[in-house]
Amino acid sequence: MSSENLLTTVIGLLILVAFLIPYIVSMRKKERRTRERLKESQSKGQAKALLQHPIINQSVCIGCGICVSSCPEGDVLGLINGKATIIHGSHCVGHGLCAENCPIGAIQVGLGDISEREDIPRLNERFETNITGIYIIGELSGMALIRNAINHGTIAMNAISESLKEMPGLDTSVAIIGAGPSGLAAALRAKELGIDFKILDQDKPGGTILQYPRKKLTLVQRVTIPLYGDLTKGEYTKEELLTIWETVIRDQSIHLETGYKLLGVDRREKGFLVKTSQGELTAQKVVLALGRRGTPRKLNVPGENQGKVMYKLLDAETYKNTRILVVGGGDSAIEAAIGLASQVGNQVTISYRKENFFRLKARNETNIERFIREKKLDVIFSSTVREIGQEEVILGKGDETRIVPNDYVFIFAGGELPFPLLDSIGIDFGKKIRPKT
Repeated sequence: MSSENLLTTVIGLLILVAFLIPYIVSMRKKERRTRERLKESQSKGQAKALLQHPIINQSVCIGCGICVSSCPEGDVLGLINGKATIIHGSHCVGHGLCAENCPIGAIQVGLGDISEREDIPRLNERFETNITGIYIIGELSGMALIRNAINHGTIAMNAISESLKEMPGLDTSVAIIGAGPSGLAAALRAKELGIDFKILDQDKPGGTILQYPRKKLTLVQRVTIPLYGDLTKGEYTKEELLTIWETVIRDQSIHLETGYKLLGVDRREKGFLVKTSQGELTAQKVVLALGRRGTPRKLNVPGENQGKVMYKLLDAETYKNTRILVVGGGDSAIEAAIGLASQVGNQVTISYRKENFFRLKARNETNIERFIREKKLDVIFSSTVREIGQEEVILGKGDETRIVPNDYVFIFAGGELPFPLLDSIGIDFGKKIRPKT
């Protein structure tokens, strides 16, 4: 070997040593930290997704890490053995950016195997249930996120437009039950396609958005609202979103009928009979956009009927210099507790029946850990409410009794979900399968 070739070889090896070895060491350290995060999330019960989650084809994945860095929630995914792996599945809220940005299409966001789920309806790719002509869209489908809800409404109405037939004598072609983002998107797309419809809700338009605290920031991502246009900002406040819906309802003359609670849906020889708290109507197709929150679940403890007890927080700034108990450990409870603890003079305590927080969004988990660490609020894990007094709340923690001085109680114990109603209609869930009708 000539001296010139030897010098080139030496320089090449030096470059290899100078750059490749540190890179390998860095990647191993990063993977070790990822494994530690996975172990921690598994111990907390956060590794598995609640509803939607990334479905990774690891035989195709090249381990580029783009999916990891593109996730707005921060730590849903990580790289282990050079492959994308779910680390905090419970943090996934269905943004779908991991799938959109994967250069080789190795990821899709979906529900995976729902065969063991009693709370997820069986739907086809157009959101039609096992009952031909009945569709379920939005949160009730198992896929969260406002962008998903809007897209669901559009997709379902496109499918309906292809299957409508001449059926004289019905009150409407399509009955849309629910005026949240998915129901409103379906109504707007129906008008855009020239389809006759009625949209009913037991509340004002906005759906789940109405339950958000004042000024809550919501991550939306780019999405197209029929007859309105694109939502292009990354985040919107509750008030901004409601203003958008109010504007498009007014500008497009969408006639929303409120005060209608769904009681049942029966198949008829022609279409369906939709039964509500204000009467019945007939429709060829039915779109259910009911949401998952339902009627707030009560604790059924002494003193719960007092005026100091509430089941949603709309404006944290109303409460100052007060002693507040927040019951629950989900995202709604955590967001309420943080909002209340941020006001002047409030003493906020969280009572949660489990030993630690599970399945929180990444941002909420980070914030609550900081508030606990900085002693801005107190948390009593493994506790339940036994009685609510006028100036105190009695908690049970194992065999121990805790008395917490109190002015207000906010209960976030979930909702009475509409699954019994859907079951009575005949809709399939993961563990319940009926013949297609």
